[in-house]
Amino acid sequence: VQLQASGGGLVQAGDSLRLSCAVSGLSFSRYSLGWFRQAPGKEREFVAGICKNSERTRYSDAVKGRFTISRDNAKKMVHLQMDSLETEDTAVYYCAADGRVITSSCPRTHTSNYDHWGQGTLVTVSS
Repeated sequence: VQLQASGGGLVQAGDSLRLSCAVSGLSFSRYSLGWFRQAPGKEREFVAGICKNSERTRYSDAVKGRFTISRDNAKKMVHLQMDSLETEDTAVYYCAADGRVITSSCPRTHTSNYDHWGQGTLVTVSS
């Protein structure tokens, strides 16, 4: 199983960035997907999640209204569109896959819910 995140970089506050995660080695359409982030000195936190067939999405309060998660089951990709970036968004962003969730609970928000993780991509937002 491999989750390959990309798209991170250095941007200024107010800019946009789009992260992508290519997934291989699992039955993609059977997994709920999520994006998490970890800032220096802080714990990894939930950012956004999306159910298997995009029937539901969920966002943290910190990014709601600014970030949009989407997935392409045919291409086995999940994306995170990040608009109006703030310096507080600076972190390493991770994509993750949850294969044990039931539809009524998806997408889940705890790191322990997710079975597979990507290597992370760094997003730095300067003021």
